Amino acid sequence: MTRRPWGLLTLSLAVAVVLAAPLCFLLIEAHGAGTSTIVNLIFRSLTATLLWNTVRLTVVVTLLCAVIGTSAAWFVERTDLPGRRVWAVLVVVPLAIPDFVVSFGWASLSTWVEGFRGAVLVMTLAIYPLVYLPVAASFRNADPGQEEVARSLGAGRLQTFWRITLGQARTAILGGCLLVALVLLAEYGAFEILGYQTFTTEIFTEFNVSFNVPTASALSLVLVLLSLLVLCGEGLTRGRGRVSRSGPLAQRVTARHRLGRARVPVLAGFLLLAALALGVPVGASVYWMLEAGHGYLTGVSLLDAAWHTALYSGAAAVIATLMALPVALLAVRYRGRVYQLLERSTYLVLAMPGLVIALAFSYFTERYADGFLYQSAPLLILAYAILFFPLALVGVRASVMQAPPGLEEVARSLGQRRAAVLWRVTLPLIGPGLAAAFCLVFLSAVTELTATLILIPTGVQTLATQFWAYQQNLAYGQAAPFALAIIAIAAVPSYVLGRFFDKLPSRTSPST
Repeated sequence: MTRRPWGLLTLSLAVAVVLAAPLCFLLIEAHGAGTSTIVNLIFRSLTATLLWNTVRLTVVVTLLCAVIGTSAAWFVERTDLPGRRVWAVLVVVPLAIPDFVVSFGWASLSTWVEGFRGAVLVMTLAIYPLVYLPVAASFRNADPGQEEVARSLGAGRLQTFWRITLGQARTAILGGCLLVALVLLAEYGAFEILGYQTFTTEIFTEFNVSFNVPTASALSLVLVLLSLLVLCGEGLTRGRGRVSRSGPLAQRVTARHRLGRARVPVLAGFLLLAALALGVPVGASVYWMLEAGHGYLTGVSLLDAAWHTALYSGAAAVIATLMALPVALLAVRYRGRVYQLLERSTYLVLAMPGLVIALAFSYFTERYADGFLYQSAPLLILAYAILFFPLALVGVRASVMQAPPGLEEVARSLGQRRAAVLWRVTLPLIGPGLAAAFCLVFLSAVTELTATLILIPTGVQTLATQFWAYQQNLAYGQAAPFALAIIAIAAVPSYVLGRFFDKLPSRTSPST
């Protein structure tokens, strides 16, 4: 009989409790609104409009990201695409550009990019890498023997690709789509700039304009319900398959498909994607900075804002990665409904707007801690760690799934304690995944806006908050350098992520 992992279970429960704190705030404040108020909010015409705007945008952008991310991953990992290593990095770099900076770049150059069409364009270009990253890893580590068997049984190239290649990547595709959908549910800055009304923009209005905390909390609960539906739908469709290898020596040589005449149009597609996702926001920022001349940095220290941005984001990434480790180990290494439910519940955090999480912290520190840590760096760092914990969990979980459990069993059979096995066997195996999780959280924290506006320490500015202040005042020339600085800081971990997935242990050769 397998011993129950009490240590991992205790740590995972502690993480789940911390992550549940913002939801408790929502329930308390929504209760304060009263049953009649909540009913009126749910059934009013504005709520129906917000629901329609949010749902249709989420469906369209998620489908587009799935197509773009999966296609790009297949061309990069499984074909003889020229400059493959360069493209492996360039298709990830858009993660370094905040959604609100992408919308700023497009909206400041053209009035066409607004409303629903603008939101679809901006959000697709900004977050498709969330699908690309896990799918690229899946393609690289998939067993080519299954495709060879399918071809030997008479299946055509298209049938093999649809049933075998995509079938092996099914979990990765759905996991990436899950992240895309949850990010869309929680986005605020890009929609505010584009003038597209969703639950998050209305919640922000209720909090900051009307100062109606109970009403805004009730609307936030609708977002939580939507995220529950997304989680349940993804869980029902992803299946139970797992992909793992017995070790590096079992790695097969994967034949790369030759593009032939398709090489030129495929390269044109990658160039167009890079131009739209990178060229427009970066080019617009450079344009507005040059238009402002020498007065674009008046009275503000760019270096000071960059330092605080990197410091807060790095600390949050470390905390989130450490929090994700026990949850991932428990969900992957041990079977059980309780363990799976515990893991799935932690994804709810990503569906909560950063503003709500920030106000939850403010609420608890003022009411129960007599203002202790209010508007302090530790509180902001903890908010970042909670906000982006699901990103860390996805990275760590994917790495744990790829690590062969047999090596841990061998170490245990040789008399090693669980702690020693974790330190000497498990951590070295999943080390690259931990680094990828750190980079994902760091990227997201660098570009976070709403929680930062509420919790940032007095007298301190980050790149995001200073950019937002200038952008709101239509001072595009002064906002542009801060946008470029955000991109520059986040580009380093984006490059690391691209190289991480490009250097996973597999060898490839062109097919004949």
